Amino acid sequence: MNPRPSYAIGTGLFILLGFAALAYLATQTTSVANGVHSSNSYSIKARFNNIGQLKVRAPVKIAGVRIGDVQSITLEPQRMDALVVMSIDKKYDDIPDDSSAAIFTSGLLGDQYVGIEPGGSPTYLKNGDEMVLTQSAMSIENLIGKFLVNGSPKSSSSEAAPASSAPPASKP
Repeated sequence: MNPRPSYAIGTGLFILLGFAALAYLATQTTSVANGVHSSNSYSIKARFNNIGQLKVRAPVKIAGVRIGDVQSITLEPQRMDALVVMSIDKKYDDIPDDSSAAIFTSGLLGDQYVGIEPGGSPTYLKNGDEMVLTQSAMSIENLIGKFLVNGSPKSSSSEAAPASSAPPASKP
């Protein structure tokens, strides 16, 4: 018994719609979408010891709002750290010069972005300025290693207190 042609067309459209929805979600949850497409921008720099999986065109955010993107990432051979150049939209030209930058991970896919925590200085970052206060990416391998070396909290509380090496005091 052959299925009706209307069922075959409906099933095909349903599958096509499902693929379109997956493609839309994939572009919205990665750094391919939501880019700041403004020609009016300025550049600021930040140095990190470890950038993790940060990539060019990754978002730069303040309070969760995208204000720019990562323009370039280079290794500085003299200092052996990563120099990240960020392109910030001109309408966000009031970022204090004592602000800090950190690399965070967002979402289940693990995309990384640069988060800026504003400072309180009355002077603002200008084109070409460098942010001094930075925090490198958290490495899951380092966190697991620290946990394994330190052990669980229960193991340290169940150990007996060390005996005193001093002789007991004698009574006269």
